[in-house]
Amino acid sequence: MKKSITRYALILLTGVFLGAGLTLERAVRADREAHENAALSQLPLKDLRTFAEVFNIVKAEYVVPISDHKLINNAIRGMVNNLDPHSQYLDPRQYRHLQVDTTGRFGGVGLEVTEYKGFLRVVLPVKGTPGGRSGIHPGDLIVRINGTFIQGLSLRKAVHMLRGRPGSAVQLTVIRKGVAHPITFHLNRQIIKIHSVTSKLLSPGYGYLRLSEFQGDTGKGVTRALDHLKATNHGPLKGLILDLRDNPGGVLNAAVAVCDDFLNRGVIVSTRGRIPSSDIVFHAHGPDLLHGAPMVVLVNSGSASAAEIVAGALQDNHRAIIMGTKTFGKGSVQTIMPMGSGGALRLTTARYFTPNGHSIQNVGIMPNLIVHEGKFVVGHNKPFVRELNLPGHLQNPNPAAVSGQPVVVPVKTEDLLDNDYQLRQAFDLLKGFTVFQHFRG
Repeated sequence: MKKSITRYALILLTGVFLGAGLTLERAVRADREAHENAALSQLPLKDLRTFAEVFNIVKAEYVVPISDHKLINNAIRGMVNNLDPHSQYLDPRQYRHLQVDTTGRFGGVGLEVTEYKGFLRVVLPVKGTPGGRSGIHPGDLIVRINGTFIQGLSLRKAVHMLRGRPGSAVQLTVIRKGVAHPITFHLNRQIIKIHSVTSKLLSPGYGYLRLSEFQGDTGKGVTRALDHLKATNHGPLKGLILDLRDNPGGVLNAAVAVCDDFLNRGVIVSTRGRIPSSDIVFHAHGPDLLHGAPMVVLVNSGSASAAEIVAGALQDNHRAIIMGTKTFGKGSVQTIMPMGSGGALRLTTARYFTPNGHSIQNVGIMPNLIVHEGKFVVGHNKPFVRELNLPGHLQNPNPAAVSGQPVVVPVKTEDLLDNDYQLRQAFDLLKGFTVFQHFRG
């Protein structure tokens, strides 16, 4: 049985915001209360007088009337937002949206997107959703939402525009490579339940798992997916590709659980901060559900936070080969502190470290094998001349002998491999591991 976390509820926020960080909502507040009491005895009175002076001048002389509530909220936001990119004051509406993000259930159109040159690039239209039925393709660029040009908007704000009340309409203007004019799509939102785990058998013995983000149930989803792959394969897997590309993070508990599915022992991740309750070490307890079968983990610059934790843990524990390009480099921990107003404070309180004690903050995880994005181009079928085609060739003295039956890969899987150069390289590497192990005995 996996070891539960009893003292803390650990969350890594929002699956669409690359700067989203590890969130630690503490069940106990002793450290926080102690620091608040200490801070009250050391108030900077001179600076507080300056604040009050500015407050009164703005309230009295600003060109239009402005409420005390808005001035105070703006002051709070300025105080927190200027600390680092991930600390933030959340008003009640933003806090509700944050909680929705971590459940993976919301009103939307079902498009997995990422930021690209100021626009939204479609990574995957989710099957069975309005986006999946719309005809929108992976790689399409969303440039307008309901007529609003979105370049320059934050990723969070643009994604929020895609969401809304189930049944409400949204118009998307899309630019597609090879198409001269923008394409307009009209979609009706519905309740979207994002399944963060997808799986496929690439060929007999070789599995593929893609994690789009880390939600509360992602750990269990990985366990179920591995069981399904083994059942489909009618036996243990020879190797597995874990795809974490463009995975911006999610729930830390899920990242720990995923690592625990592939590690028998060892440190997964540790966190360190100024207060004692921020210093935590997470250990793997196993068992390894692949029984040591080779693994390749695919990452890129969109792999952040929890995705980097998984890649770092499997790399440092020598459990998997990391392939792709350097990751995002998000190595800080945020604590969510609910406020009496119904909002919350998301504050950076610690850094996290890989099992070898390395911080990936601003650095990212360097893959063992650098493989850039590209397209695997299959050559045209050409007539090859073999010995059998030569006139007067010698006959095989043992015509009944065969060298073995070839493995036939399903067409859809072959298309997936042929259109994803990094995935093809990972697949070939896995097969190479299997051959090496076979001859090594």
